[in-house]
Amino acid sequence: MSAKDKLIVALDVPTVAEANTLVEQLKDVVGMFKVGSQLFTSVGPSLVETIIEKGNAVFLDLKFHDIPHQVAGAARAAAELGVSLFTIHASGGAEMMERAVEAVMDVAEKNATTRTRIVAVSVLTSMDATSLEQVGVKDSPADAVRRLVKLSQDSGVDGAVCSPQEAQLIRSIAGPNFLIVTPGIRSAANSAGDQKRIATAASAISSGASYLVVGRPITEALDPASAAQAIISEIETAL
Repeated sequence: MSAKDKLIVALDVPTVAEANTLVEQLKDVVGMFKVGSQLFTSVGPSLVETIIEKGNAVFLDLKFHDIPHQVAGAARAAAELGVSLFTIHASGGAEMMERAVEAVMDVAEKNATTRTRIVAVSVLTSMDATSLEQVGVKDSPADAVRRLVKLSQDSGVDGAVCSPQEAQLIRSIAGPNFLIVTPGIRSAANSAGDQKRIATAASAISSGASYLVVGRPITEALDPASAAQAIISEIETAL
């Protein structure tokens, strides 16, 4: 992949008008856009279809987590929609993940298309050791990530979402072909916001990340295209 294709811009904005403006500003700069829970709940699949029609890929970040039958149905719908990547929660268990993989494989075979890839969320980047302990997880973030990533890979999932701090660990565990999607990317000039486990673009790529998800440092910039290009330059340097 080129540096451009490794950058996913998170459309974490409240309205379709704001999202469409960002897509117009960035569609020739970056390869993929993330559509998350807020925007998808607000406008539904129409925005996803619009982005794909403009020639960009979509990372659907809805973090499916339900009984296996429901997640398999959601996975099938996401694949039919034409997204390139989508998320599920690894904590949903092996059967849930296996059923999701089977669903996207069925859609790809039926439609003779490239298979939508699935990445599992291990530990949210907003959580640290204290947050995990509050929900009953005694493992450190790194140990929790290690356990859930291994389960995801054994279940046939294509990759994992992890913080930059765990990227190198996951790459050593899962090998070169496992996708690593890394949010929490900031430059030295950016604030951390509500992310607790963050890093720069260059360090995340050097640690083994396949894709970087960047939101506010680009979407809240005075010139989003220039901000995105600066991060792409960082990625190129690391590559």
